[in-house]
Amino acid sequence: MADVLMLSRIQFAANISFHILFPTITIALCWFLFYFKLRYDFTGHPVWMRIYRFWVKIFALTFALGVVSGITMSFQFGTNWPGFMEKVGNIAGPLLGYEVLTAFFLEATFLGIMLFGIRRVPSWLHTLSTLIVAIGTSLSAFWILALNSWMQTPQGHEMIDGVAHAKDWLAIIFNPSFPYRFSHMLLASLLTCCFLIAGISAYRLLKGDDKKAPTLALRTAMYVCAVAAPLQVFVGDLHGLNTFEHQPQKVAAMEGVWETEKGAPLLLFAIPDEDNRTNHLEIAIPKMASLILTHDPNGEIRGLNEFEGEHPPVAPVFFGFRIMVGLGMLMLLTGWTATYLQVRNKDYPSWLLKGLVGMTFVGWIATLAGWYVTEIGRQPYLVSGILKTADAVTDIAPANVGLTLAIYCTVYGLLLIAYIRTVFLMAQRAVEIEEYDKTELPGYAPGEQALEPQEAKA
Repeated sequence: MADVLMLSRIQFAANISFHILFPTITIALCWFLFYFKLRYDFTGHPVWMRIYRFWVKIFALTFALGVVSGITMSFQFGTNWPGFMEKVGNIAGPLLGYEVLTAFFLEATFLGIMLFGIRRVPSWLHTLSTLIVAIGTSLSAFWILALNSWMQTPQGHEMIDGVAHAKDWLAIIFNPSFPYRFSHMLLASLLTCCFLIAGISAYRLLKGDDKKAPTLALRTAMYVCAVAAPLQVFVGDLHGLNTFEHQPQKVAAMEGVWETEKGAPLLLFAIPDEDNRTNHLEIAIPKMASLILTHDPNGEIRGLNEFEGEHPPVAPVFFGFRIMVGLGMLMLLTGWTATYLQVRNKDYPSWLLKGLVGMTFVGWIATLAGWYVTEIGRQPYLVSGILKTADAVTDIAPANVGLTLAIYCTVYGLLLIAYIRTVFLMAQRAVEIEEYDKTELPGYAPGEQALEPQEAKA
């Protein structure tokens, strides 16, 4: 049974890790598309339509992979985790159903107009369709995060004969961790999309693309990043305080605190040793963890030893948290550096463009690290305090799970490589198109970095 449990956990982790990459882009990218289309509607400037047309293709590709991988992932509730639906299906089933009835149908209805109706319907209807699809992607995140947050901090239910039944749907949906988790995810998507747009646009510039579209798209993304990154830090702090209140064992693992102590230090680096229940090679800031979590330098943080047998694996939570925070700080620094150059009306140096290309998918890594902290940090529970992971797993042969795991990883690995390669090939093709902004903007000189107001009306 232990082998089945571990293989099933790895398989679900592989599926959710692959799936989450694509909604992380589409949730925010559709709002960027709505902004690009609005700018075109108000200014009539063809560069905004070029930006829209390029990125709507990437949106379509990303959306397709997200839908397909999401359907595949949902099958595992029945094949690998039958105990989940048996015990909490009365809650999980309706929430997943609401996501389909509201978000997915909304997206499916207007996606066709958004992708193929730009020359077949009035411009206002096409813009409205883009807005509705954007609302649909956010609604989808709303329902999925409501379920996930309920699994972290369950409320509004009652247990009857060992089965969870809904008692208060508002309490279930707006459970204690939902507002923070939902906000944190939306901002994570926004930052992921900022660096995708910036990275691909920087790639085009480095390849010699002297059209206005990549420069304007890059500058837009960096302006958004400059605002979203510090906001994410603020929301992340609120989320941490909420987790400290409702899931203290997860915070103890994140901070590497073994013994309950007052004035706990903030560990910048350490190597947790779960066997000996200690840390090695600590680099710490005295009392900082207590100050951050309790707003008191002498505040008390409960240690992992108080939760023995009921706390998550420490190392993946500890390191995952630091990867997420470290990359978040890097995105903040990059966004502010780029914005400073833009405000000063200076060109991007080549080292910054190359750095942005290297950070094209940095949001993916940060999101996965944060997701692992969230999901591994809930262990040993599948639904906190209600259902342990080991009690929900299937009893099929480990070999069957291992075979499907190998197939999933192979297919997903190939799809991921193909996706990244396709995105950069699309960027390369955009560079090679002999269609320059200067043909439509009198007085435009290649390399010009900003649109003047009079040009925007041309």
